[in-house]
Amino acid sequence: MAIPFIRDIDFEYGKVDQVSPLIRRVVANNPGPFTFVGTGTYVIGKGEVAVLDPGPYDEAHFEALKAALVGETVKYVLVSHGHSDHSPLARPFAEWAGCKVYSKDCGKPTAKGELGSEDDVGFYPDEMIGDGDTFSGPGWTLETIETPGHTCSHLCFDLKQENACLTGDHIMGWSTTIVAPPDGNMADYFASLDKVEARGFETLWPAHGSPIEGKGFVAEFIQAYRQHRQMREDGIIEHLTAGEASIANMVKDMYVGLEERLFPAACLSLLGHMVKLIDEGRVLCEDETPRVKSGFRLVSVEA
Repeated sequence: MAIPFIRDIDFEYGKVDQVSPLIRRVVANNPGPFTFVGTGTYVIGKGEVAVLDPGPYDEAHFEALKAALVGETVKYVLVSHGHSDHSPLARPFAEWAGCKVYSKDCGKPTAKGELGSEDDVGFYPDEMIGDGDTFSGPGWTLETIETPGHTCSHLCFDLKQENACLTGDHIMGWSTTIVAPPDGNMADYFASLDKVEARGFETLWPAHGSPIEGKGFVAEFIQAYRQHRQMREDGIIEHLTAGEASIANMVKDMYVGLEERLFPAACLSLLGHMVKLIDEGRVLCEDETPRVKSGFRLVSVEA
């Protein structure tokens, strides 16, 4: 099943859009191969609000958020995960608003450098949160859902009144997400997809791009996401069975037409799959710590 991506989005940098009865969005001007048109910062509620993923430190985006919230009280600043397109503005914004930053940090190393970013550097929440923690204001309630995979500390948020999930980078409408060791974990990612699907959401609001809307379509989209990952894993098994031991060569074979700038990300995603297969006892690595440049061999084709 091909993933039914949604790549159309109507927005203007610096403009606050009322995208649902309880959600407003301001898109940061940080487009790129991993951010699409930019990071969507979400404002939940009216009067007393929560702000999710303030984004990169960008003065224009900071000023747009402040202008959007004139006369309102920011009760909570929430961060889905610490990556550099989501978290750097969180503390300056919370200090301006006079509130705390809520997120999770698992203290694991990240894949910084391999993708040319400085992810997680210097980000720590004021308050650690996890499954079942709730945040509320007039007419709205958010419940925290731990969704490790993209990172070990990734969080989604269930907006109860709209049966909607703010998914950060866990599920995106425009692209698949990167699961890059050592911070990302493919087995956790599969489990977190199941966790979100089980809730039967009617809408998913990713941090990058447009929403995924309609209960049936949400389920179809998540299933296609999962099947895409399973297809990558099956492709690795096929290559290992044929004697191919190099992740780089597998990427060239499996990602036909991939832009050169995305090649390192694809290698890291296949490494994520490889680590899962090693943990399952199906693959062996020539190095104690699996790396993109390591050699691999098949132990068993059975799960």
